[in-house]
Amino acid sequence: MDFVLPKLGEGIEEATVSFWMCEKGGNVNKGDDVIEMLTDKATFNVPAPVSGVLKDILVNEGDIVKVGQKIAEIGE
Repeated sequence: MDFVLPKLGEGIEEATVSFWMCEKGGNVNKGDDVIEMLTDKATFNVPAPVSGVLKDILVNEGDIVKVGQKIAEIGE
């Protein structure tokens, strides 16, 4: 499943990857925080949309990501 950056708040179109809370190959549970994102106004923890294995991480710490952009792949 594609894991995309969800809408973080009104008027927020992009955010910077602060850090990943799970490593590639690690198990994640739906609702568990997986990545921390920073904006100029706030810090957001983004939860996994599904349970599974974090198969691939597509953005690195420090990268700027747009809302709706694919950031990772979660599979079985």
